[in-house]
Amino acid sequence: MKLHVSSPPRRRGVAAVAAGVVLALGLAACSGGGAAQDDPTEGSAAQGEIDPDAVIEAGISYSLSGGFDPMITTGAVTVAANWHVFEGLTELDPATREVYPALGTELPKQVDDTHYEVDLREGAVFHDGTPVTVDDVVFSFDRVLDPASESLYAGFIDFLESVTPVDDDTVSINLKYPFSLVPERLSVVKVVPKALVESDYEAFNALPVGTGPFKMTQATPDDKITFERFDDYSGTRPALAAGLVWNLLSDPAARVTAMSSGTVSAIEDVPYIDVPTLEGAVDVESVQSFGTLFMMFNTDMPPFDDVRVRQAFFYALDMDKIIDNGLLGNGAPATSFLPQSHPNYHEASTVYSYDPEKAKDLLAEAGVSDLSITLMTTDTGWVADIAPLLKENLDAIGVDTTLDIGQSGGQYTKVDNGDLQVMVAPGDPSVFGNDPDLLMRWWYGDNVWSQSRYRWNDDPKFAELQTILDAAVRTSGDEQQELWDQAFDLISDEVPLYPLLHRQLPTAWDGTTLSGFSPLPITGLSFLDAGLVK
Repeated sequence: MKLHVSSPPRRRGVAAVAAGVVLALGLAACSGGGAAQDDPTEGSAAQGEIDPDAVIEAGISYSLSGGFDPMITTGAVTVAANWHVFEGLTELDPATREVYPALGTELPKQVDDTHYEVDLREGAVFHDGTPVTVDDVVFSFDRVLDPASESLYAGFIDFLESVTPVDDDTVSINLKYPFSLVPERLSVVKVVPKALVESDYEAFNALPVGTGPFKMTQATPDDKITFERFDDYSGTRPALAAGLVWNLLSDPAARVTAMSSGTVSAIEDVPYIDVPTLEGAVDVESVQSFGTLFMMFNTDMPPFDDVRVRQAFFYALDMDKIIDNGLLGNGAPATSFLPQSHPNYHEASTVYSYDPEKAKDLLAEAGVSDLSITLMTTDTGWVADIAPLLKENLDAIGVDTTLDIGQSGGQYTKVDNGDLQVMVAPGDPSVFGNDPDLLMRWWYGDNVWSQSRYRWNDDPKFAELQTILDAAVRTSGDEQQELWDQAFDLISDEVPLYPLLHRQLPTAWDGTTLSGFSPLPITGLSFLDAGLVK
């Protein structure tokens, strides 16, 4: 087989867009039919050649911690598992990131500017055999919207006033104000069985019950998660395998060994250094993602309250060399908030090419000399590899840089306590959604990031950005894109927090036996529409 490097990622449907890894808010933090409507057996194997009794084994790179309740979980493993177990009224395809109807028979029908309706799919039942009702749908939205739930996902649907029944199989989506991204955003709420959640929440959280094509049968930390086909699934993406076994292999060497030995059919998060080892035996593809390495500053602390100083740090970094040496070429320097593969990409008004002399001039204009900083990073493998290169570049413009590399949770505790000058860290909210509004508001909304991390929410430019974002979601088409372009330009100029690069995500799989599989631009593996050839 051969190595594929795709930018944009492989397409299954009308358009492909970029996305990335899961980070909890407390730690790091397009409409149209989707690929699900295509014949799922059209791929590397012809229809009739899929073995319905086969079980797909995979190697997963993250450990399992916490439960699966889709209202609260943000873990990489649990979110990916839930793609197979739960459905929302709409869903985003994990590979193409296109929205498609799931528990809804169609995408939401607009009644007027602030009301939509969704008809539920006929014959939909939960894994325990109980029918899906409009009460289950209303309950699922109500619990996310309830402030007492402290659900991360509430912020993604704060345009909703309520979801209410219309009749036995129709719900009304009631908005606080006109909002153009309703189909996409409804996908963040998964429909759960009200009776079970209220009667035995712990059991539901440990082994979730949804309406998806697979039913979870086991979830053992540091071992595996198993699924079996749900034969009563009534949607458009039935399971093509009898089951799934996800081996939790956080050790990169163990994943590579499992893949090269044929123990598993696919692995995620192939270490960059191991790509050449696998490419001769299996398919390997590095898909361009939204996933960023960003740099942020404490803008309350001089000299980082001066935009010229912040810009100097970006001009100081040789991102081409850093990507080549630290990521073995598996990334692209940021030329905007979004990667170039994103359908809403716009080259920003300020693009930071490597220019150390300009960096020095900006520091001089700001009256800054003999600057000493502590540069914080997380200890994520590829980030730690890059950290010495960042220090080398900053030292070269006269900034005496001390590295502080630590575990993510501990680093963000220090940041939230105000112990921050400059930080470089990975982040990617695109697993929750891929529209520019969601992606920008994750970091630039009036939330923990702007309030207590980079501390920019009292800047007039922050207020200007909120005005632009608020206007953009109330319109659509070219007018909406123009407003988002203004936002991209503003944050590229101000850089309180801004991407240094967008990385590529390498996945390996056995294309000779695994049919209908696509590597993802987000963390995780999807076996929707995938099966093993007889």
